[in-house]
Amino acid sequence: MKITKYFLSIVLIIATVISCNEDELGSLDFVSTATAPTNVETFFSVTQDNTGTVTIAPNAIGAVNYDIEFGDNTVDPVSIKQGSSITHVYEEGNYDVKIVAYGISGLKTEVISPLVVSFKAPMNLMVEIANDEAISKQVNVTATADYATMYDVYFGEEGITEPISGNIGDVVSNIYAEPGTYTIKIVAKGAAIETTEYIVDFEVTEISQPLAKAPTPRFRNAADVVSIFSDAYNNVNVTEWNPGWGQSTQLTSFVIDGDNVLKYDYLNYTGIVTDYGNPTDISSMEYVHFDYWTNDAESIGFKIVNTSQADGTPEKEDEETVSDIVEGKWVGVDIPLADFTTDKSGITQMLFVSNGVTVFIDNLYFWKEASDGAEAGALPLNFETDYELSSFDGGEISVIDNPDANGNASAKVIQLIKGAGQTWAGSKITSNLPFGLSESIVVTAKVWSPRAGLNLLMKFEDAVPWPNTSATAEITATTTVANAWEELTFVVTGVNSALEYNNLVLIMDNGTQGDGSSNYTVYIDDISIASFLNFEPNFELSSFDGGAISVIDNPDTNGNTSAKVIELIKGAGQTWAGSKITSSVPFELSESITVTAKVWSPRAGLNLLMKFEDAAPWPNTSATAEITATTTVANAWEELTFVITGVNTDLEYNNLVLIMDNGTQGDGSSNYTIYIDDIIKN
Repeated sequence: MKITKYFLSIVLIIATVISCNEDELGSLDFVSTATAPTNVETFFSVTQDNTGTVTIAPNAIGAVNYDIEFGDNTVDPVSIKQGSSITHVYEEGNYDVKIVAYGISGLKTEVISPLVVSFKAPMNLMVEIANDEAISKQVNVTATADYATMYDVYFGEEGITEPISGNIGDVVSNIYAEPGTYTIKIVAKGAAIETTEYIVDFEVTEISQPLAKAPTPRFRNAADVVSIFSDAYNNVNVTEWNPGWGQSTQLTSFVIDGDNVLKYDYLNYTGIVTDYGNPTDISSMEYVHFDYWTNDAESIGFKIVNTSQADGTPEKEDEETVSDIVEGKWVGVDIPLADFTTDKSGITQMLFVSNGVTVFIDNLYFWKEASDGAEAGALPLNFETDYELSSFDGGEISVIDNPDANGNASAKVIQLIKGAGQTWAGSKITSNLPFGLSESIVVTAKVWSPRAGLNLLMKFEDAVPWPNTSATAEITATTTVANAWEELTFVVTGVNSALEYNNLVLIMDNGTQGDGSSNYTVYIDDISIASFLNFEPNFELSSFDGGAISVIDNPDTNGNTSAKVIELIKGAGQTWAGSKITSSVPFELSESITVTAKVWSPRAGLNLLMKFEDAAPWPNTSATAEITATTTVANAWEELTFVITGVNTDLEYNNLVLIMDNGTQGDGSSNYTIYIDDIIKN
């Protein structure tokens, strides 16, 4: 037995960006498409000393700073940066604290947060504790009490002594490592010295089966797939699903959301037998794929067997093993068939192997990269090859020689013209293969416009004739320059994974009558899936424990001509104060990855720590190794390199964490202020 090298397919890699900057992480030209902050919330921390001292810590997605109106007799609001907090002394009473969160473009969101400051001990403490219905081993706690501002929850896990805190009335959650009975203590706090406690023994349970079906596999040509068990493809003939070979495994049928799933109980090993008289040839395939869901497997092995030799004896079985199991969610695995030495031209048996536990399996198939080079998800579109182009209601589309090579060296581009037809006149690009879409996918396009302020609408449609067509959400991006190439970004939502989208629709200035003139003529090129990290609107900036992060105008264009960069500040918080860049989809990491970044530091010898973390709430967060690079120059841009190894590819990493001078107290001064740009995966 050997341990396989495998990779997860939770995130569908649709296509590679083919521009000259295909691995660049750092473009910050998105201010024109930024939105107002969302998920604005406030955490109140009150001292239990009868002084009325309250620490106010706002947080939001997409915010860079806040105005705080305290709700008492204080006249002027106080402004603080993202990741910071403010302390204010209140008299006893009830207050409405107003938080105004500002985004990088000046758009704002306002919320009112009620605050109770009382010098009486909390009374009438009411506690609700429940196992989460969707997340295995997660417990949700809600506490309310009179005269209370906040509460601490000690979840009773061995070795974890720090509580998780929340505002009174809010939900506080914890995911346990193991099910079982735990002693949970809730401490309600107000401004009084006295607190009120509630202690109870609570049974933490785990979810024993998936609540949703496995992700639908991406569309692939029939010639590129040999499917054994999947509702997405045509399957080969299977004669036995759990033959009696002395195993303990019990197989039962399982259907979820209309999708058929293999449910194996007491799985030590099981066989899947295809037609012995017609062996399955997978010699041209490159990978075997399957999705698994389990709560207790330590490992899952997969074997293939060739029994079609002349003497009828099976060739030596090869087993590849997935050992770093992710529990409680569907996980897609793709194992290279090159790791199997078995003759793959005549496979008759496949086996799953585990440690006597329950495992759900779906979408078992062999596959290879598209044989014609035009894989499903036919992006990028660079118009050097042919696509089916069409228009409707007054639109025109054609492929022409690039009229302006300044800023785009492509030989061919598409030309869009909006004539005197309907106000919704537009064009379509049709692919013979469905575009490989997922929810909130980021698509970029190079656009040449005759004017700034031109609106370009993008959506994807299925192949069903109008008026029964189904489409994604309509996303509009606006040009910011005239007579020049620029890159526009479209965050496509409303994707129905059950549909196949063959058409990409483009409409110029939807709702406005065109006239066919040069004022209604644009050129488009390199429609692509966005690269690894580019700070477009699908990324969120946040900070913790005294750090601050924001997008600012580049203060030093000597050595870096970017218009926008990130500013990191380390304030007088914890010694580990830092910031996070959060992606809506996991970063594409491999076991070892090299990342470079341009850094401007006020001093040589400044240490910048980088790591990637999953989306699990602290203290259950999992992270890559922490890699530190050190600046060598002061007051100038230089490129730092981070070689991150030991990446657990079973996990999804949504957060990139940056910490300046880890272990040293910052002070918020210029000595603890740096700028970062062009984070690139090499």
